[in-house]
Amino acid sequence: MKLPLTLPPWAQTIRFRLTLTYSAVLIALSALLLGGVYVALSQILDPEPLNQIEVQKWYKDAHGKYQIKPGQTIQAAEISSVQDAVNYQTLQTLRNYSVAGIGGLFLVSLGTGWWLSGRALRPVRRITTTAREISATDLTRRIALDGPQDELRNLADTVDDMLERLESAFLAQRQLVDDASHELRNPLAVIQANVDAVLAHDDTPPQDRAQATAIVSRAIQRMTRLVEDLLASARRSSPAFVDADVDLAAIAGEAAEEHELLAADRELRVVRRLSPGPIAAGDASALRRAVDNLLSNAVRLARGGSELVVAVGSSNGWAWIAVRDEGPGIAEADADRVFDRFFRGGQQQPPATVPSTGQRRAGLGLAIVRQIAESHGGTVALHSEVGVGSTFVLWLPERSLTNTTRRSPTPPDEDPLGPRR
Repeated sequence: MKLPLTLPPWAQTIRFRLTLTYSAVLIALSALLLGGVYVALSQILDPEPLNQIEVQKWYKDAHGKYQIKPGQTIQAAEISSVQDAVNYQTLQTLRNYSVAGIGGLFLVSLGTGWWLSGRALRPVRRITTTAREISATDLTRRIALDGPQDELRNLADTVDDMLERLESAFLAQRQLVDDASHELRNPLAVIQANVDAVLAHDDTPPQDRAQATAIVSRAIQRMTRLVEDLLASARRSSPAFVDADVDLAAIAGEAAEEHELLAADRELRVVRRLSPGPIAAGDASALRRAVDNLLSNAVRLARGGSELVVAVGSSNGWAWIAVRDEGPGIAEADADRVFDRFFRGGQQQPPATVPSTGQRRAGLGLAIVRQIAESHGGTVALHSEVGVGSTFVLWLPERSLTNTTRRSPTPPDEDPLGPRR
């Protein structure tokens, strides 16, 4: 059985192949150059070997006359034949020296090519070394390649940018897991405490059992909402959605209708201002999820007996859905951070009719709203005043543009519902 030929490790490297390529190209060019010179000279000089002839040997006698020596001859040649023979010998010497020179040049080119390829691939070795030192738990290493802005420098910078994005993604994922674990720990502890203290005992009074059941039910609802938010965030991040035309007025109207009963429990008046016409390209279920999250926050934080406005419209080529409440409001310092996952704002004193939670808890709701808006090419804006209320505006590129309407580069900054009365 014939064993396959196994090359040593150094012969399987790109450096070795580049060295052979450099040498082969150099030798080929040298051979073409010297061969061309040889052929050109052979055509111009017309070289031929020496054409000798035999002639009788002459001598000069005492009287100054030339006499032939019988039986003695010498080799002679014409002057033109001698010149052609010299050219022939010169070309032969040129050929021999050229072959020897090409052989020596090949050996020198191997060493030179090995050195040059090593210098050219030095950044690649640095990239490889750094990549080997990177682990799934430590993405802080960077290549930080210096030198000219060539292809290898661009490759190293691209890898560094990719590592930066991966590190940010892993940190965000780790933070999400930590925050979700923290959020789930509290309702689980509540369920465990009520089961151990009340529901596990047969002699528990009916009223205590009913109260414990209600507490456990609320804790389960909190966990259910959290899990649904996590699933919504993961599904929207996947490329499985197919965008279609979405009637924003229908989306907002359905969401407002479903939240009317919850709003009625807190004596909230839901006011609809749904201008027909705005169409956005996107995923209807995801946009409905965003509106539901905004309404859910508004119902939870609005002052009892106040007004809750749900509106739809368009401006400068941007369609919008707005939800306004008369809740505790959000401080200007927290206006951007409120869309972060599991954000907890500073201590606020809510109105007496709003249940106090110590901190404004954003959970995943507003983070998902921002994610959905940005995945549709839009954004979400907040207009709020502490102690007065907040207006959340979901801006989306309008699909139903007319010939006279052009979309501005960015959505308008003002509150589409106008100032509060």
